[in-house]
Amino acid sequence: MNRLILLPAIYLLTLAVCTTDCCAEETKSDREKERSGILANPLDFSQPPVLPEIDAPSQVEIQQSIDRGTAFLLSIQNSNGSWGSPTKTKGLNIYAPVPGAHHAFRAATTALCVSALLEVAADDEAAQQAVQKAEVWMFEHLGDLRRATGNAIYNVWGHAYSIQALLRLRQLQPEDTERREKIDAMIRVQFDKLTRYASVDGGWGYYDFRYQARQPTSSSISFVNGAVLVAFAEAKAAGIDPPQKVVDKAVAATLRQQKKDFTYLYGEYLRTQPMRGINRPGGSLGRSQCCNVALRLWGDEKITDNVIKNWLYRLYVRNGWLDIGRKRPVPHESWFQVAGYFYYFGHYYAGLNIEQLPADERGPYQSMLAKLMLDRQEKNGSWWDYPLYNYHQQYGTAYALMTLHRCQ
Repeated sequence: MNRLILLPAIYLLTLAVCTTDCCAEETKSDREKERSGILANPLDFSQPPVLPEIDAPSQVEIQQSIDRGTAFLLSIQNSNGSWGSPTKTKGLNIYAPVPGAHHAFRAATTALCVSALLEVAADDEAAQQAVQKAEVWMFEHLGDLRRATGNAIYNVWGHAYSIQALLRLRQLQPEDTERREKIDAMIRVQFDKLTRYASVDGGWGYYDFRYQARQPTSSSISFVNGAVLVAFAEAKAAGIDPPQKVVDKAVAATLRQQKKDFTYLYGEYLRTQPMRGINRPGGSLGRSQCCNVALRLWGDEKITDNVIKNWLYRLYVRNGWLDIGRKRPVPHESWFQVAGYFYYFGHYYAGLNIEQLPADERGPYQSMLAKLMLDRQEKNGSWWDYPLYNYHQQYGTAYALMTLHRCQ
């Protein structure tokens, strides 16, 4: 979610991170790997990568992991049907003006949990009841979601992920035309909100520290654009067309942040610092997956199968650059300025990338992705990557469940 994803880029401006050492470390590490044959032509996207041999999880192990994660989500649902709360505070918290920021966090988290349960446990009676409660909550509260303050626009995450959740709810009870029409109308409201809160430059950010204008003057953030564009593409595939002008501007904003190796800048405000740690491949591992699949879904022919395969390969063999930031309490304090909240976000979109590949070529990539998820599941069945009030176990588990679903 940085996202839930839902987290502040302001830390990039305030944290002094030594990128020289981490870049040197990546170079040394890559050379060692190249000599051992682990990295084969890492920048050559004309051919698929040479994949490592791994101890692939069985389908039984994957399903058992999914069952444990599902049970955790069901056990932690709020009594009103939502997931997450502004509790479990700590000495260091991200900028989250009340109450609007937490309305956004809860809406996005709840939407992710609904999508996850509908994907992995649609036939489970307890999961069905949980989804029904969440549907009532979403129908009541999504219409009130808006920016928290002039400079905090976390609501874009709630709008994007609620579109995906509503599309999945829409597939239930197809004979109930009145319910489907209500859901369609709610999806179009999210289109309207995302049009209203799009940056004047195209795309979306979650802060506006420039002018706090009625239409945000926020810097376009690559992975926010990717998340919204994926939701828009799903809606279009379901026959509900998002506003094309908004899509075109978001695609253009994302392409402005794309580098030749399909690394993406964190945000357009860093366009004059393309070699800063966070904008290098190790810093982009959690973003490239999202941006690549978003552009692919909107017809970008440069995002070939080999581009997808090479970045899925990189995500596995260079996973340490993301993993070392996982669970750190300070955003962007890790190597390459990686923040913990990139972790399960990036792997969820890696799963969407796998779906873009021919079915008979997915197996090795599914195994790599599943192994990463199974190795990181907590004892209580959850997954989490950044201590975000009381939202992190919920959104992390939802992301991981949807990732594993794409590994089956």
